[in-house]
Amino acid sequence: MQHITVVGASLAGLATTRALRAQGFEGRIAVIGDEQHEPYDRPPLSKEFLAGTASEDDIRLIEPEDSDLEAEWLLGRTARALHTSERAVVLDDGERITTDAVVVATGARARTLPDSVPAGVRTLRNLDDARALREELTAGARLVIIGAGFIGAEIASTAAGLGCEVDIVEAAPVPMQRALGDEMGAVCGRLHARNGVRMHLGAGLAELAGESRVTAVRLADGRELPADVVVVGIGAEPNVEWLAGSGVSLAGGVRTDESGRTNVAEVAAVGDCANSFRSYTAESLRLEHWTNALQQPAAAAAALLGREHAPPAHHAVPYFWSDQYGHKIQFAGHRTADCSVQVEEGDLDSGEFLALYLDGSGSPVGVLGIDRARSFGRWRRKLAVRG
Repeated sequence: MQHITVVGASLAGLATTRALRAQGFEGRIAVIGDEQHEPYDRPPLSKEFLAGTASEDDIRLIEPEDSDLEAEWLLGRTARALHTSERAVVLDDGERITTDAVVVATGARARTLPDSVPAGVRTLRNLDDARALREELTAGARLVIIGAGFIGAEIASTAAGLGCEVDIVEAAPVPMQRALGDEMGAVCGRLHARNGVRMHLGAGLAELAGESRVTAVRLADGRELPADVVVVGIGAEPNVEWLAGSGVSLAGGVRTDESGRTNVAEVAAVGDCANSFRSYTAESLRLEHWTNALQQPAAAAAALLGREHAPPAHHAVPYFWSDQYGHKIQFAGHRTADCSVQVEEGDLDSGEFLALYLDGSGSPVGVLGIDRARSFGRWRRKLAVRG
């Protein structure tokens, strides 16, 4: 194997490149990225960068020692197709890069509203999005966020700290319901009320008012929320359309085994676009989490290179965190619909606690902590060695 192409130049693509070199690959590595920017850290986009307390230099992922990677960075270029018979990546200008192996690390993009929208309606997924939104979140600005998931909650927290008036519109009866369930979603949602952010739960979106620029959000029940800017935070979709017809198995992302191998030899997938088998859950999951994008590439690199002493196939326990209103929310494990919740430390009213998610047999399968870093870390380690 002399040439490997990595499609995607964000954290997962960079981590793949580093892993290939760390495991002894000395051939050519081409990294294709559709943004003009070198790899940067995305979590600060909704927090420190959006608040103006972190600069673009602060969120750069490329370190001085990365010069030793000797990778060929093809930035501002988009992959349009993959011909697996010859492992040729076709770029937007028709150029073909024929290679010995391909790693798909194309990530995901923000879901958008189905209809055309006026100016002032934004999503937040990349650096350009964050630059534009940061200009609009001035003190006194009226911000309406559609969606009460983690990205919406983090933007609300940052905007409230900047002196904006913030409303959150969520169709579900509680915020963060999908990730945390009804009880814990409601508990975490109280952080918004404590910080002056208004929540409109179980509320359907009727339309966005305004011609050249948004002026209000109209709800299905007739209420109208004035808005100078609207952020749509309704989830993300994997960037895998370019693989249609390639023979690579697609189902909610690129289907892979636990190491990131696809059904096509010498083609792997990692990060937000990969729907990978997880031994912890005994099923496939697509994880849009920083930890996954950082750790999965080591196993994929080992699989491609056929390393006898490979690193673990993947970190065992899914993990994510969120910073909101000065609090750190951490979750590890996997919540299912039949889980019950047991508070182990602290109390829900104080907002600082640790809670376990128990399956039908009463065994812990997940842990949620707010400002309980030490005990959370202890339980995260316990989950990794369970059963």
